[in-house]
Amino acid sequence: MMVLDLTCGNNHFFEGWFRNMEDFNRQKEAGDIRCPVCEDNRIRQALSAVAIKRSGRGGEENEAPPTPATLLKKFYEYIEKNFEEVGPDFAKEALKMHYGVTEKRNIRGTSTEDEEKLLREEGVEFHKIPYVKIGQE
Repeated sequence: MMVLDLTCGNNHFFEGWFRNMEDFNRQKEAGDIRCPVCEDNRIRQALSAVAIKRSGRGGEENEAPPTPATLLKKFYEYIEKNFEEVGPDFAKEALKMHYGVTEKRNIRGTSTEDEEKLLREEGVEFHKIPYVKIGQE
């Protein structure tokens, strides 16, 4: 099937569905196509937007989005791969970097509420990321 944008002699715009272009031309010549608004049979094909198929991998539209558990697992893998584990020394290491004692780097670890308060007071930017255990997939 093909869909064509059509107009009548009174400039009403509508669309028609045809098996192929030959079928459209045959029906048009026979006067079988009529405007749904005014019944005029002086029909012509209107300019229409072109449908463009995107290139790329086939089946992209049919792929299911990742589950929240999958996204969370990838996020944790990124953190583990790109951040140095400093354990309970997180606040101490963050302060050293803040004051230029050690070189800045990505770190991860644990801290107490008092240590977090101190870091905020000193102007150290950090983000708490809760760790959620993910079931085996």
